Amino acid sequence: MCNPDNGPFADSHVTPRPAAYRPRVVDQELVDRLRSRGAVVIEGPKACGKTATAMQRAASVVRLDVDAGARRAVEIDPELVLDGPTPRLLDEWQTAPVLWNHVRRAVDDRALPGQFILTGSAIPADDITRHTGAGRLTRLRMRTMSSFETGHATGLVSLQALIGGQAARSPETAVTVSDIAVRVAVGGWPANLALPERDAVRAANDYLQEVHRSEIHRLDDGRRDPRRVAALVRAVARHVAAPAPTAALARDAGGTERHLDRDTAARYLDALDRLMITEDQPAWTPHLRSRSRTRTAPKRHFVDPSLAAAALGATPQRLLRDVETLGLLFESLVVRDLRVYAQSFGATVLHYRDNTGLEVDAIVETPDGAWAAFEIKLGQTRIDDAAATLLKFAERVDDRRTGPLARLGVITATGYAYDRPDGVAVVPIGTLGP
Repeated sequence: MCNPDNGPFADSHVTPRPAAYRPRVVDQELVDRLRSRGAVVIEGPKACGKTATAMQRAASVVRLDVDAGARRAVEIDPELVLDGPTPRLLDEWQTAPVLWNHVRRAVDDRALPGQFILTGSAIPADDITRHTGAGRLTRLRMRTMSSFETGHATGLVSLQALIGGQAARSPETAVTVSDIAVRVAVGGWPANLALPERDAVRAANDYLQEVHRSEIHRLDDGRRDPRRVAALVRAVARHVAAPAPTAALARDAGGTERHLDRDTAARYLDALDRLMITEDQPAWTPHLRSRSRTRTAPKRHFVDPSLAAAALGATPQRLLRDVETLGLLFESLVVRDLRVYAQSFGATVLHYRDNTGLEVDAIVETPDGAWAAFEIKLGQTRIDDAAATLLKFAERVDDRRTGPLARLGVITATGYAYDRPDGVAVVPIGTLGP
């Protein structure tokens, strides 16, 4: 193997530093993982900012999606593109999946941390990564920008500190429901932040059209009808933030003409998952004091609420005329933000639903088993009902066998952050941060 600092691609692919980089919550996660593992695999949807984030730490880069010379080198000798200053960024590595095992072997041979960063906007079939790389490679999930990262939340209320017992306290935010409608339709795509609202909304729609037309076809050689993909995507959008079974989505996508075949719908949904366009929210199954039975179906979300809005043809103005849909997409926005913040301290975001109809929008479970439950409500008038639901839920959970309750909270669109007399925190999304 060549010296990693003197390979044929080393000098011509030294990483330029972007002039204006918006810090991301995953920045510190990437630093920490490079210290402890030979390679970090950053996975996330196209255009979420993976490459820009990786380039903050990479010493050299090979752009495999656009560099035909690099792809030819991979065909001749994959190790050629591994040689260069480290950390070495292999951008869109899944376009040359043979690299996986060579990276794994190089990490073994070099026996040093921080050798490679791999970015990918599609998860290859399992057989490509059959050698897991356990102990050598670590996966880091990246999403679109949270409200805190885009500058639309102050971060005065830290999710981690809130779960740790810190009081919720913040002045009234300047965020309005109209602002929320814009944030839902525009989304957290880094390249769209500086665009006028109308152009940013159109860009989200263009992104979704590209998914229908060509992105799904990148995954395999199967033929997929863009119209039927679009119909299924619209069905998912109509059931966003809900545990919709595949069969129900297939019927919805089929419309009045004929149902979409369930197996076909399942393949399309799998493709959307592998492209990281959708991301399910798993169900939480705690031990209960009552005889209630938990439901285990996940909720379906798009990785960014703007994709659901685009699928529904919903502009900010239309969303303001349809408060029910805006409320569901607001829930998706909050879940996205919670996922970004929770990941930074190793927590996961789940939901709860049982056979009695009791539901909780988001459960944040920490690595040590502590948990916090949140209801997500667009309007201030729903806070009392949401707090009552949370208190009822907390009574139902057997925390002697499940883990300690850390916090109950209602996440809202507007207003002040404060702790209610019953102990339930009220947190506007414009105050929340990691």
